[in-house]
Amino acid sequence: MLAWQKSSFSTDAVNCIRIAAAPDGTVRLQESDAPEVILAATREGLAGFMAAIKGGVRIGR
Repeated sequence: MLAWQKSSFSTDAVNCIRIAAAPDGTVRLQESDAPEVILAATREGLAGFMAAIKGGVRIGR
């Protein structure tokens, strides 16, 4: 079982992101609107994604 933590930027029970460390060393992400969907990423991959977001890099469109 994963120990989920709610993002400090999430202010209510909906529209929140949860994160958990998995036993295999990956990080799991879950969004409250679709709790059945769980994304897995390496710590390095998540750190790179967060750096890109903070730096204003546009992903996709």
